[in-house]
Amino acid sequence: MKKIVLAVMTTVSGLVMLFSYHTSTQSVAATTPEETDTGNTQSDPGATTTAPSATASAGSTASAGAGPTASASSSASSSGGDGTYTGDAVETRWGTVQVEITVKNGTITSADAVQYPNENPKDQQINAYAVPVLNAEVVKAQTASIDAVSGATVTSDGYLQSLQSAIDAAHLG
Repeated sequence: MKKIVLAVMTTVSGLVMLFSYHTSTQSVAATTPEETDTGNTQSDPGATTTAPSATASAGSTASAGAGPTASASSSASSSGGDGTYTGDAVETRWGTVQVEITVKNGTITSADAVQYPNENPKDQQINAYAVPVLNAEVVKAQTASIDAVSGATVTSDGYLQSLQSAIDAAHLG
């Protein structure tokens, strides 16, 4: 009898612990912008940032829209010459993301996120790591076909959309 009671109690305890466990990730595909709360849950709250801080050149506010909201512009000729090309400003669920690339001799020499979510400490922590990684990957790959940064999927998706519009404006595709 004692063994049965012990087995039942162990099973009940295990189930209680299982159902009380809260995951730290949230599926982006399962939620819509209208369903989001004011907290930013892009990454694991226990994650630490070891990368150097990125500097924000422009602030942003969170928006429920999705997709490009501005046309790509450039300071170079439309024939795809050397110059600086700014991609579309892409609205994500956490804020606007916009990328600027510099092209010399048909090669991307630098990529910079000129706008990205940085309104709260969580955004700042995530993007202080993610943005420099994305910028470096673009210069290395010379294309918008780069991997998203784990824990910053929303920012990465907006970054890649804006980057592709800048590449298109530079006629590098």
